[in-house]
Amino acid sequence: MAVTPWQFKFFDVAEVKLPDGESSFLSETGNITSVISGSESIFFGSADGVVRIVSQAFKVVRSFKAHDVGAITHMKQIQGTALLVTIAEDLSNEPVLKVWALDKLEKKMGIPRCQSTLTIQNGRKQFPISAFAALEDLSQLAVGFANGAVTVVRGDLIHDRGARQRTVFESEEPITGIEFREGNITTLYIATTGRIVTLVISGRGQGQPARSLDETGCGVGCMAVDKAARDVVVGRTDAIYYYGLHGRGPPYAYEGEKQMIAIFKDYVAIVSPPKSNAIPRANPLRSFGIGATDDAFNTSTFTLLNTELRFVAHQEQISSQVRAIVSEWGDLFVLTMDGKIFKYHEKAFAQKLDILYQRNLYVLAINLAQKAGLDSSQQNVILRKFGDYLHQKQDYDTAMQQYLKAIDNTEPSQVIRKFLDTQRIHNLIEYLEELHDHHKATSDHTTLLLNCYAKLKDVQKLEEFIKSPGDLKFDLDTAISMCRQGGYYDQAAYLARKHGEHELVVDILIEDSKRFAEALAYIWRLEPEVAYFNLMKYATVLLQQCPKDTTQLFIDYYTGTFRPKKDAIVIPNAPVSSGMGMGLGVASNAVQNLAALLPLPYMNVNTVASPPSAGEQKTTLSQAQIVETSVDEPAPEYKIPKPRTAFSAFVDHAQEFIVFLEACIQSSNLREDDKVDLYTTLFEMYLHTASSKKDGERKEWENKAKKLVEGQNIPIDTSNVLLLSHLSNFRDGTILVREQQGLHFDIFRSYTAANDTPGAIRALRKYGPEEPALYPAALAYFTSSPEILAEAGNELHTVLKKIDDDGLMAPLQVIQTLSTNGVATMGMIKNYLSTTIERERQEIATNRRTIETFRSDTEAKKIELQSLATKPVVFQATRCKICNAPLELPVVHFLCKHSFHQRCLSTDEDVDQEHVECPLCSTQNQTVRAIRRAQVESAERHDLFKEAVRRGKDGFAVVSEWFGRGVMGVAAVE
Repeated sequence: MAVTPWQFKFFDVAEVKLPDGESSFLSETGNITSVISGSESIFFGSADGVVRIVSQAFKVVRSFKAHDVGAITHMKQIQGTALLVTIAEDLSNEPVLKVWALDKLEKKMGIPRCQSTLTIQNGRKQFPISAFAALEDLSQLAVGFANGAVTVVRGDLIHDRGARQRTVFESEEPITGIEFREGNITTLYIATTGRIVTLVISGRGQGQPARSLDETGCGVGCMAVDKAARDVVVGRTDAIYYYGLHGRGPPYAYEGEKQMIAIFKDYVAIVSPPKSNAIPRANPLRSFGIGATDDAFNTSTFTLLNTELRFVAHQEQISSQVRAIVSEWGDLFVLTMDGKIFKYHEKAFAQKLDILYQRNLYVLAINLAQKAGLDSSQQNVILRKFGDYLHQKQDYDTAMQQYLKAIDNTEPSQVIRKFLDTQRIHNLIEYLEELHDHHKATSDHTTLLLNCYAKLKDVQKLEEFIKSPGDLKFDLDTAISMCRQGGYYDQAAYLARKHGEHELVVDILIEDSKRFAEALAYIWRLEPEVAYFNLMKYATVLLQQCPKDTTQLFIDYYTGTFRPKKDAIVIPNAPVSSGMGMGLGVASNAVQNLAALLPLPYMNVNTVASPPSAGEQKTTLSQAQIVETSVDEPAPEYKIPKPRTAFSAFVDHAQEFIVFLEACIQSSNLREDDKVDLYTTLFEMYLHTASSKKDGERKEWENKAKKLVEGQNIPIDTSNVLLLSHLSNFRDGTILVREQQGLHFDIFRSYTAANDTPGAIRALRKYGPEEPALYPAALAYFTSSPEILAEAGNELHTVLKKIDDDGLMAPLQVIQTLSTNGVATMGMIKNYLSTTIERERQEIATNRRTIETFRSDTEAKKIELQSLATKPVVFQATRCKICNAPLELPVVHFLCKHSFHQRCLSTDEDVDQEHVECPLCSTQNQTVRAIRRAQVESAERHDLFKEAVRRGKDGFAVVSEWFGRGVMGVAAVE
């Protein structure tokens, strides 16, 4: 895997200037034998056994004699503690290891306290230590020797509680590197010049033989541990290798000899030896970093390599060989053989990005940002710049991919403006769709996206967009509006239905799609209140297009029987359960078509297939069929509106209106206060319909109207019936009302006004017995013109006879009436006149006889009174009229010739009193007195007299009668 040739200057290099007098120990050749860092300090071990501690200001803050014999060749500082491990060796004795507590000083010496001292054993073989490693808790240490042996030290070195040593590995090749890898088990990685092995020294697998990872080794100083990844890093001439728990990972090719490697942050620091031809490549001493004597005067190459992102972060030539590489305080320090220290400070991330921008290495910048853990907004800035660069290079597709990645923190208008060209419409669609997916789209973005779909006529993409699952990702009103404007009515209806915009669904089906039957079917499946609103809004057009079904919907709703229809999906030829089959009916085409457009409100939409693609005229239900189910459920409760609210919808739809009115009248839920409106309107509609029909049909409709107003308790105001009948020239209605109100004379007059002689005759025959005044009116009408007289025929004689028999008119009045128009002739009334005259003569004769009788009676009464007043009276009665016994004194005689015993009359009353009457005649006398008293009282009641005159047929006869009663002369009579 070749490493890219990218090389940058991501580090600022500066030589560290040590204070005067502090740098002498560095400049001495061979004095510094070991350098480590940790706990905010750098530790220098020297050949004379002295440890110097240098602070961040590069001042020696402490130095002490750690070993009396030998040079300090290896050290280890335990991070986060004040413990320091030093190893000194002089090859004449076994190496000595000491653990120092830097925070504890010996009172006498003033140096740090030595916690423990240990002599490292190598089987009494005098070989130098070539590698050293220790765990952070110092519970285990590993020491590798040049003779190929590895000794592991276990114990409590911090508290000097003893330690055990054991040689765990032996090889014929010298040890070049040792590192620990901690985890569930502790593994020791051992590198020799010829191979790399692992050895489990604690945990599961302990005690097993070493396992070979690679049959190629490495040089001294070319093994390190990447603590972040917990991998062991090995540098060889051809590449950098990574070893994990299970073996070698992918190498990163980087050609060149490597003298030393170290891990710093994400980089591998590589020191390449001086380039010299003095020693051939095959020289095995290269593995220990030993070259010709003139190598010290050659330069070294120092490289910081990012193996993951495959770039060189820094590379330079150092004028001297490198003694050590340490890192502290966030910087990397390099100590050269000539005593110089160079500090490598990584540039700020923004500066590194600027460097990459200058070279248009945006992919690397993005990877670097991700590796550095920058937040998404900062990464999006890089992506936008990358997109701008690609757009400038006309790589529009790749540019759009970058814009899409940066969509969360990018102002959409900045991107949209770049892709408004028609040729880039696919990229624009892609960006707008992503905006909606991220819920960052505005109504303008939705409008633009739908316009793009419309421009491409891509119905499939449009449907995928509007039918995408999950939360709503766009402005609903805008999407529906744009679909309607673009002619995608089915999609607009689907959107409206999906989000419960029932009014919009109906509006689209009616106003745009002109699918009136489907709209009506949809309304029928809504809840009562919603259905009513939509029905009233579009009632006129629905009645015009679907009169029968719309009328039925009106009837159901206004009679309180409305139930939202429900549907089921049935697969043809599939068995249906008995319970289901009983409630299924054949679906109408409208329901099938509606189900093909959008899910019905009460349909199991999970079984509905996807809508068809553009141009296909097939149902979305595939093999399924939609059928209406008849479920015996009670009608939902809702407030039934007044019927008159629906009247305006039926303008120009008379037949449907009549059906609606008739159904409402027959409804059991009809309120009393609505009956007047319904009956009156239905009566008017019958007459309206009749006026447009001819003959037989007209008569049929008029009979319906007549039947409606016949009978008792019909809730129609008579004035309305009269007005409507008059306006429609419906005489039967007028007659019927007048008949019900007893206005017989008005009925007759309506016929005479219309010169309808047969009608007048019928009215006369029907109402004449109850209304005698009709006969004089009929007489005047029949003789009003020769034509009418001719039509009347013998009816004139009948009228004259009735008038004559009932005395409805005086003969003189009859003559005056007949003579008004000069139509009637004497021949027509000859019989009437002769009969009248003969009757008058007989009446005169009868009256004369009566007068004579009254006169004679009066004279007789006068004489009798005179006789009683002037002549004595002889009483000849012999028996009492009460007890019928012979009269015995005392006897009482009355002028009426009746005699009584006084005892038979009364014992309490004085018979001499004038008020004593004859018991036998007293009743008749009282009657006469009562009549007289009534006459006297009625003399002052002029109202009674006038009423009698008004009611009397013969006014003269009435006056004569009252005169005979003595009314005219009461005072004189008395």
